Amino acid sequence: MTFNKKVLICSMLSSIFMATAAQAQLYKSVGPDGKVTYSDQPPAANQKVEKKKLPDTLEGGNLPQELAIVVAKNPVTLYSANGCSPCNDGRNLLKSLGIPFNEKTVNTAADQEKMKQVSGDLQMPLLVISNVKFRGYSMDEWKDALSKAGYPATSKLPKDYRYAAAEPAAPPPPPAAAKAPDAARQAATPQPKKPDDGFKF
Repeated sequence: MTFNKKVLICSMLSSIFMATAAQAQLYKSVGPDGKVTYSDQPPAANQKVEKKKLPDTLEGGNLPQELAIVVAKNPVTLYSANGCSPCNDGRNLLKSLGIPFNEKTVNTAADQEKMKQVSGDLQMPLLVISNVKFRGYSMDEWKDALSKAGYPATSKLPKDYRYAAAEPAAPPPPPAAAKAPDAARQAATPQPKKPDDGFKF
């Protein structure tokens, strides 16, 4: 193998390695004017930098880099309820567009209280893109908002992508751990005295 071919192969392997490494990281930089920018490229040396790992799918490979950046910058959350037809329409729209999102269900009094804290009312469904809220389902309004947030018009999700199961808006507290034997009670119980064997030290 000639020297030039060796150099070419080494250069190609280096480029592949660097590209792979870049896909695993997201750079958040804050400019002198306070403007926040997300990029897969390291920012200028004079900018404040925060490095983040790009989000992964739940059951599959990494999200495409372009989509992962948008998800990190403008995450999507859907608040829904059982028996809510507009909620089903909204969920189906998000999935048809390939939008990664978290779903919060509002079915209990605690869930309703949590949604009031987020939205101010109980109008269903509620779509939250970053910190912007959209009450009620409107296909055109949702599509426009998702487009402005940077999401692609057609699905870019990997074929093996699986959406996370919906979770209650106000998750129940974890079950209390099984109580250990009450050591204090055992200590308070008088123990039988050992017989005096006559030895003293």
